[in-house]
Amino acid sequence: MKNSALVVVDMLYDFIDGSLACLNSKNAVKEAAGFIDSMTSGQEGNSNEEILDTFPILFVCDHHPADHSSFREYGGTWPPHCIQGTHGGAVHEILQPYMQEELTFFKGCDPAVEQYSGFEAANKAGQSLGEILGLLDAENVYVCGIATEYCVRATCEDLKKAGFKVRLLSNALGYVDEAGHRKALEEMKAEGMIIE
Repeated sequence: MKNSALVVVDMLYDFIDGSLACLNSKNAVKEAAGFIDSMTSGQEGNSNEEILDTFPILFVCDHHPADHSSFREYGGTWPPHCIQGTHGGAVHEILQPYMQEELTFFKGCDPAVEQYSGFEAANKAGQSLGEILGLLDAENVYVCGIATEYCVRATCEDLKKAGFKVRLLSNALGYVDEAGHRKALEEMKAEGMIIE
């Protein structure tokens, strides 16, 4: 679909089956992969790069140093998770073929700073998610990921503030708590996001 892109938030092993495993996360990964297939079908024989030119897929990844301030032992609220260079910090293997370096954004890299929104993330060239979406002429931004109540919501709200039309793929979301997930979806819908 022209002028559309997909933002995949934190579909990382620690949120799927690791130290911060979330509800529905394994199913969310399968749903995300199915959505990507549906948006890129009919393009067999094309290289991944040609497919991504048609429908860009951007990945946002928690990418913490081992002494991050969000970890309990350093005064934070969470157990250690998504530590740089670990399996827990890697994107799920079925989504890895769709990753491109310039479309992969890392957040939480500074040990002193807690970052939930993908808008605070940067790729290896130092470009932000919003900057790249602008360069891609994206207007409709589909969002999937983990967890609805935290990083997904913060990213969606920043996308909306930046003027993008946000379409949240409700089946492709993992969450900490079902009631919190439902409440966050209702509130995001009230804020003008499209829940699909």
